[in-house]
Amino acid sequence: MIHNNYVCAIVAAAGMGKRMKNRINKQFLEIDGSPILAHTLKKIESSKYVDFIIILIKQSDIYYVGSILHEYKISLPFKIVYGGEERQDSIYNGLMNLPEKTDIVMTHDGARPNVSVEKVDFAIESVFETGACTLANRVKDTIKVSSSGTLVDYTPNRDELWAVQTPQVFFKDILLKAYLQAYEENYYGTDDCSLVEKTGKKVKLILNDYRNIKITTPEDLVLAEALIEESKNEDRNRL
Repeated sequence: MIHNNYVCAIVAAAGMGKRMKNRINKQFLEIDGSPILAHTLKKIESSKYVDFIIILIKQSDIYYVGSILHEYKISLPFKIVYGGEERQDSIYNGLMNLPEKTDIVMTHDGARPNVSVEKVDFAIESVFETGACTLANRVKDTIKVSSSGTLVDYTPNRDELWAVQTPQVFFKDILLKAYLQAYEENYYGTDDCSLVEKTGKKVKLILNDYRNIKITTPEDLVLAEALIEESKNEDRNRL
């Protein structure tokens, strides 16, 4: 809770992750000896503000998730909700299952296990500025826009480009309004912020580091392992 506002985190873990080329959901693959989803949930649980967690999963994954919750002793109140056809449908299912007293909603990808607890808390603190905010990084590569997929149409100014991550944090009423409007207009966005932007609401960008990767390919697993080991070394050096 923050400033008497009840905070609920919605963790999206209902995707299959086809690019991982594995028969099981990528959230259950292991890094540093533990499932990706376990790392993510432990980070969120460590937040000083999060009061409740909704975990979005595929119905066929209920056994795996139950095992993680038991083995890793997730102590925050939680609810398991089955996902929908698309990520947007899954998050909407989560919104429909929020505790009634929820004031602030944080959405986070289950496959982003390297997010720092400090950044989670800072994102929640920052929501009071505009009602909507997200972690993001400046784009390092030059980006080309191509409608054909073969020829460059133009090159946008890299200084104006940001790669958006999660968590994304909103006042509940703002996010719910955005979702209802999106369905009324038959609009599917690429993230929760894009839906909020469609309502005319400004979203605050919070500069993050580059460790908060989303694990989508086998190469990302190797990188995630290296990042965890790097963090361990930094912790040891502080002692």
